[in-house]
Amino acid sequence: MTWSSDFLNALKANDVRLVSYVPDNVLTPLISAAVADNYFASVGAAREDEALGMVAGAWMGGLRGCVMMQTSGFGVIPNALASLIVPYQIPAILIISERGTLGEFNAGQVLVNRTMRPVLDSLAVTHHTITDPGSLTFVVDRSIKQAVATQCPVALILSPLLTGGKTFK
Repeated sequence: MTWSSDFLNALKANDVRLVSYVPDNVLTPLISAAVADNYFASVGAAREDEALGMVAGAWMGGLRGCVMMQTSGFGVIPNALASLIVPYQIPAILIISERGTLGEFNAGQVLVNRTMRPVLDSLAVTHHTITDPGSLTFVVDRSIKQAVATQCPVALILSPLLTGGKTFK
């Protein structure tokens, strides 16, 4: 099994049915597998805050959901987190492929990566960086359980050490 199939199995085990995403090369195995699996309602979004809005609406309708994005997309969502997700206690699951580290060439990715964790901390959003397949299932499973039980969002940051990152040519 690959990290992406382990991740999807953890989503299924926690009844996360909506997968809202903005396309991303690193997350392609995860997104493609979710789209191909009839268990999930998969919806592509134009922007990350739109995807987060879908997850908020789904939660209000009784459905658990996650948002898949890359690090640069995180720069779009602090307002949606601060004005909707956190104050209305929506356990949104953010799945973020990490860029801006380990040989990154794009200065914009580096800057968003440097600010992402401090922004999550300032909004009191729990976050975990997953670096190896051995801990993935445990971290994803327990993070979702905690998010739902406490009605607080969680960010799962997928390190290039886990995913292999983006290949640069």
